[in-house]
Amino acid sequence: MKNPAQETPSPETCANKIFEISGARFDAATAADLWQKILQHKWLMSEKLGRDIGLRTACIDFLENMDQALREYMDYKRRDILADMGAQRVSGEIWDTISDSQPPKQMVQKRIILPLREEGLSKKHGVTAPKTIIFFGPPGTGKTHFVKAIAGVLSWWYIEILPSMLMVDGEDRVGANLHRIMEKARALEEAVVFIDEFEEIASSRHAASRVDKSITNEFLKQVPLLKNKGNKVLFICATNHIRMLDAALLRPGRFDCIIPVGGLDEEGRRTILGQFMSRHNINTADVDVGLIVKITARFTPADIEYLFQQVAQFAFERELADKRNYQVTTQTFVEILPRIRPSLTEEIIEEFQKDIITYSRT
Repeated sequence: MKNPAQETPSPETCANKIFEISGARFDAATAADLWQKILQHKWLMSEKLGRDIGLRTACIDFLENMDQALREYMDYKRRDILADMGAQRVSGEIWDTISDSQPPKQMVQKRIILPLREEGLSKKHGVTAPKTIIFFGPPGTGKTHFVKAIAGVLSWWYIEILPSMLMVDGEDRVGANLHRIMEKARALEEAVVFIDEFEEIASSRHAASRVDKSITNEFLKQVPLLKNKGNKVLFICATNHIRMLDAALLRPGRFDCIIPVGGLDEEGRRTILGQFMSRHNINTADVDVGLIVKITARFTPADIEYLFQQVAQFAFERELADKRNYQVTTQTFVEILPRIRPSLTEEIIEEFQKDIITYSRT
């Protein structure tokens, strides 16, 4: 059955209808609001029972069980929204693949995870967990991985808003689609909503096209609405180029935290190397992880993943050519490493450090 989108009668008519059915009197404004909820309840009861429920039955049942009926309808509506937005569950183990020595992990743990997990203590001390967050840093540094890890460790839904979702009706409808998607996000509970490459859809309005300006303006409207909704939703955006974002989005009052995600220290590289050793199931003999950690300075997580792909391909080709078991050793990594250029350069690191000073807000 289709969820009814009926035209709501006048407030006075709604009050009269409810009185005729149930004998309960409401002022006109209250009755108009209740009437729409009664229609929704009628639809939901009909859906659950597989047959049309009479309006009288639905009205009386709703008024007698109003709080429960509203909760049931919202739960049902959220299931539809989650399916429509491609919501996923993420393993909590992802959090453990991030080294404790990485500053973003410590900050996320302190400012986001703990206040949400320890709600009673947070309320006692007036601590409000952030709801809107920007991760920024060079490409390949693990921003998306961080977002998924947050969803995993909180056991919340993970929803990524892809450009295709915004562009589905053409460029001129991006703003309208963004409005619709953000409206859905506000109805959710326990969800992480993520937009990657945020600069592509919320760039500075200076010298921007008419369409780009309208999209950025829509974000400026939607972010405060999401922040002020009293639900458990994290809205997280990631950007490689924070300088491209509109200055109004970066002011306090829109995004609660602006967190840098940069290169890996030695412990961080060791954690990721161990993760890839296990995940790629490489046929290894004797590998000196400590040496590889030292010679992969300026490698991002994406660089390390590419390194393992190259090592695996090399081992495959060698065994295929030699027709005998090939085991990966430290020497294998040493041979492959010169072929891979680290993503982080002195110039990129220097610019990132400047951005940390200019834009970070935790």
